[in-house]
Amino acid sequence: MTDRKQAAALDSSVPHSARIWNYWLGGKDNYEADRAMGDRILAYFPEIVENARGNRYFLCRAVRHLTGEAGIRQFLDIGTGLPTVDNIHEIAQGLAPETRIVYVDNDPLVLAHARALLTSTPEGATDYLDADVRDPDAILERAAKTLDFSQPVALMLLGVLQFVEDTDEARRVVAALLDALPAGSCLALSHPTNAVRGERMTTAVRQWNEGGGSPRMTLRTPEQVAAFFDGLDVLPPGILSTADWRPELLDVGPTGPIDDFGGVGVKR
Repeated sequence: MTDRKQAAALDSSVPHSARIWNYWLGGKDNYEADRAMGDRILAYFPEIVENARGNRYFLCRAVRHLTGEAGIRQFLDIGTGLPTVDNIHEIAQGLAPETRIVYVDNDPLVLAHARALLTSTPEGATDYLDADVRDPDAILERAAKTLDFSQPVALMLLGVLQFVEDTDEARRVVAALLDALPAGSCLALSHPTNAVRGERMTTAVRQWNEGGGSPRMTLRTPEQVAAFFDGLDVLPPGILSTADWRPELLDVGPTGPIDDFGGVGVKR
């Protein structure tokens, strides 16, 4: 994206998911419209901060497992969001310096911060792609310049598929990405639900959509989340609230279930 196109796409008057998420996580890469939307939802549903932080802690635990226990040395992270502490390359390359990571996002503010992500150990590699999760073929073609798809890859889809409104399309995206990966590859996926807070979570998402939050958000049931793992060997403890996924791998995080469900699966 050229600087002119990027400036045109970066409309600070429209609240955007990556920047609102950044605000909830205590970051500073957000605008007044993002904070206003974030505060509107917080006023009704303060537990959304637990969801945001819990999703981030799940990322940390999953990467620690995938790198340290599963021996994965390649990561394809789609829906990266704005850089914060404990990014994938920092965790993975801290454990295995030769790890290669490709980050994918289509938010212009994330693109503007790409240089913060484009750091790597000398032994490994880190790259950033400006692409949409709905275009898996383009992602795979461009990621192949950094990743070796003959070797296992960890596909990270954390808090991104809720922005693909059609469930059949979301499942096609996941299937297309997994089909390109060899046996031994892993899927780490999380997705918001209303299984814990019920109607309050549903109303918070409706406020997001009606208030012009971009992109629109869709909740799915735990059963629909589990369906993304069809054909994979799901690792213990299964598909559940991400706060309860391998908590021993990180000594911080929510102490109770949150409306963010997911897990890790391995391709046979």
